[in-house]
Amino acid sequence: MKYEIKKFHDGQVTAKIAEAGDIHIKIRGNSYEDLFRAASIKEAWDATNAIHKTAVARLTIFCLIGQRSDRRFNKGESFDLKVICKFINDMKFDAVSILHPHSPISLALIENSEKISHVNYVEKAYNQIGSPVLVSPDAGAYKTTHEIAEKLNADLVPSNKVRVDGAPEISIQGNVKGKECLIVDDLADGGRTFKFLAEALKKQGATKVFLYVTHGQFNYGFDELKESIDHIYCTNSYKDIEDDFVTQFKLDGL
Repeated sequence: MKYEIKKFHDGQVTAKIAEAGDIHIKIRGNSYEDLFRAASIKEAWDATNAIHKTAVARLTIFCLIGQRSDRRFNKGESFDLKVICKFINDMKFDAVSILHPHSPISLALIENSEKISHVNYVEKAYNQIGSPVLVSPDAGAYKTTHEIAEKLNADLVPSNKVRVDGAPEISIQGNVKGKECLIVDDLADGGRTFKFLAEALKKQGATKVFLYVTHGQFNYGFDELKESIDHIYCTNSYKDIEDDFVTQFKLDGL
């Protein structure tokens, strides 16, 4: 399946199908424009394939927008992920694949959805560093990180963060003295939580601390992170990064 996309000066996008058949649309999905582009392609495809009932339409989203807004946080606020997932469901894809969603709520809300595992990218970072200790940054990440540690036959150290009078207090539940550590999580916005965790690990004797996140936003740059983190690994699911401090694993289709 081949298609063409055109964007007008006012931001409108329109699609044209150049060749009929199965379709597999791959998008970052980290903006509403990405979702509208996918919807335009799917609408044109539906019209073209109205009589081809066996044709299959797939959508791959590498970095789902709004994935952290997986509940109504306060009374009177919108449930943003629910709105986004309804829009995706209205496109009526036969299958929707999502790379390392923040929570299972995304998969529960999106019809015909499946998770794309991030394990292979963690393994690449793990091997490049040379078998570091894996560190889960909080209780929510422990189960997934534990599964990765078992697959890689790696040591795992859990950590947890609570706020005391507004200040983060981090507890590390294991011995990291004289060891290199790799923090593993799904995404980093600013990344200050990882900065504090890296500082705590080094205070406990870790020689180096690395960070892996699947979705690297890093909206405030890397200056603060460089104070305590030795190197960052991530995919280019959210954006392409050109910085020697970061190793990016390129995704097929981006």
